[in-house]
Amino acid sequence: MNSEEEFFDAETGLESDDSWEVSFKDALVFDSKQVADGSTQENGVFERRKVLPAEMISRNNFSVWSILKKCIGMELSKIAMPVVFNEPLSFLQRISEYMEHTHLIYKACSLSDSIDRMQAVAAFAVSAVASQWERTGKPFNPLLGETFELTREDEGYKLISEQVSHHPPVSAFHVESLKQEFEFHGSIYPKLKFWGKSVEAEPKGTMTLELIKHKEAYTWMNPMCCVHNIILGKLWIEQYGAVEITNHNTGDTCVLNFKPCGMFGRDLHKVEGYIQDKSKKKQRVIYGKWTECVYSVDPKPYETSKKSDKKTANGSKKLKQMYNFTSFAVTLNELEPDMERLLAPTDCRLRPDIRAMENGDIDLASLEKERLEEKQRAAHRERSEDEEEWSTRWFVLGTNPHSGAEDWLYAGGYFDRNYTNCPDIY
Repeated sequence: MNSEEEFFDAETGLESDDSWEVSFKDALVFDSKQVADGSTQENGVFERRKVLPAEMISRNNFSVWSILKKCIGMELSKIAMPVVFNEPLSFLQRISEYMEHTHLIYKACSLSDSIDRMQAVAAFAVSAVASQWERTGKPFNPLLGETFELTREDEGYKLISEQVSHHPPVSAFHVESLKQEFEFHGSIYPKLKFWGKSVEAEPKGTMTLELIKHKEAYTWMNPMCCVHNIILGKLWIEQYGAVEITNHNTGDTCVLNFKPCGMFGRDLHKVEGYIQDKSKKKQRVIYGKWTECVYSVDPKPYETSKKSDKKTANGSKKLKQMYNFTSFAVTLNELEPDMERLLAPTDCRLRPDIRAMENGDIDLASLEKERLEEKQRAAHRERSEDEEEWSTRWFVLGTNPHSGAEDWLYAGGYFDRNYTNCPDIY
C-alpha cells in the first residue's frame, strides 16, 4: 500500500488535532515486484498494461440527437445505441471499479474505533463513484448470463459478477478478501433516462460491506448520476442526492449530500455530510469533492470556520485518448494467454464486440454487437416457446440479512472453476 494513498492529517486550517483527509489518487497498477516470490498471479498476469491497444474512436461525425430525439423520457436500456457511443468495457467491468481504492477498506479493518471505521467506509463509498468523472462513454449492456471475474492477489481480493436479469437489467457482484478480512457485495438495477439535454442514471440497489473481524455490516445506495450537454456543448457529469451509510451493528450512521451543480457551477462535485452515533450526536463533519478528495473534521471548529475548498493538484490521472479511463480501468479488459484456461466462457473479456472496439475496429464491433443481441433475443424466444425459465449460475435471489431488502446473493462455487452449466452467449 502506498503511504500517500492512506489517510493523513489534513491541513485544514482548523484548530483540530483530529482531522483526516483522503485523496482519490489513481490506484496502483500491479507490478510484479509487489509479489514476494516474483511469481505471476493465478490468472497469469505478470505486469498489467498501461494503455489500450488503440486510442478512443472519434465521435465527431456522429449525431446523438438523431438517435435520442424520439426517446425523451424513455428508459434507455431498451433502446439500441450505436456502438460509437460506448466505451470498451461491459457494465460488469465498470462495477469492478468500485475496488480501485481497496486500501480504504483495509484502513477500516485496521481501526479500533467505530467512528474512525465509518470515516474510512464513507471515503470508500465516495471513491466508488470517483472514476465516473469525465467518463461520458456508455459501457456495454451485459448479456444475460455474462460474468466478470477479477483476481487481484496484489490487492488481496477476488471479485465475481453476473448479469442475473435482462429485463429489467440487474447486475450482481461479490468481492471477498483473500484473507477473510472483508466481503463487499450488492446488486444494481440501473435506470437510464433521456431528458432532452441530459441523460440521468439512477443506480438502484444496495451496497453491503462486511468487516469480518469487527462483525460489522455497512449498507448504502449510490447517488444519482447525470450527463449534461448531450446535444450541444461540452459533456460534463454530476452526481447528486443523499447517501446514507448505516452500521447495522453499532447504530452509527453517515449522511452524505452529493450537491447538485447550482448556479454558475458553484457546488459542482461537492460532497458534504456528517457522521453521527446511535444517540444521533454528530461526531464528524465530512466535506470535499467526489472528484478529488474528502476531509473529515470535528463538527465544532468546522461550524465556526466553514472551511473553504482546498484544491488538490493530483487527482486520478485520466488517459484522455483512452476514454478517460483511470489506469485501473485500462487493465480490466486485458486478456493474457494464461487467463483463458481459467476464465468462465461467459467472461466479459471474451466478448468479441468489446474486444473489437478496444482494438479500434468500430465496424466489426458494431456487427458483433448486433449479432450478440440477436443471439440473445433468439435464445429468449426459444425459452418462451419451451416455457423455460432462465436460471442464474452464481447468484440467487434472496433477502439481504442486514437491510432486509430483496437482493441477489452469491451462491458460491465460482472459483472451483466448474463451468459445465455455463450458457453459450457469445
